[in-house]
Amino acid sequence: MRTANNLEKIESQIMSLPISEQIHLIERIARRVRSVQTKSGIALNWNDLYGTGKGIWEGDDAQDYVNRAREERI
Repeated sequence: MRTANNLEKIESQIMSLPISEQIHLIERIARRVRSVQTKSGIALNWNDLYGTGKGIWEGDDAQDYVNRAREERI
């Protein structure tokens, strides 16, 4: 039960981040998982992750996201 509470707290904190920071976090986690996978020789099935990010883009227009991302780079 403690793990579930911790995950809920983490998820809540993540959801309060701007979308660009959420994406950056996803990229960092993916790099870490790839690194661990390479070191351990364990083959991970990336298809198992299908749908886990559902809701991240909810209410966010794709073009608005691209425009914001471009503005942040300047």
